Amino acid sequence: MHGGLTEHARCLFGDEYREVPECGLEHRVHYFVEELTFAAPDDILGMLHALCPHGVDGLLPVWVRNLAYRLVLLQRPDEPALLREAAGNLWMHGPEWDEIAAGLRRRAAFLEAEPTRSEGAEAG
Repeated sequence: MHGGLTEHARCLFGDEYREVPECGLEHRVHYFVEELTFAAPDDILGMLHALCPHGVDGLLPVWVRNLAYRLVLLQRPDEPALLREAAGNLWMHGPEWDEIAAGLRRRAAFLEAEPTRSEGAEAG
């Protein structure tokens, strides 16, 4: 078994910045997708940031990046910085997702403009 999501992705897809160690395991995409599906948000973000540190680089396929951001946003839907990061990824990798990216940016702006519950409670 791989030591984590990042190591699994590195073995399966490669790494632009580090040598991929030989691990001798059977590499099947569906095993990776299963691990990604149930990974914690920090593990998913760690994989994305380790293998694609500048957003436009890295060897992760675009579908893996999109799926990874989608899974993180399902677990952390109210983090403006994360919404913007995901939007940036969508804009970098194809015009097909520009409307979705714009929606993520609008949601981030809305969340930042929305008063916090504690501020609303103090005012009321």
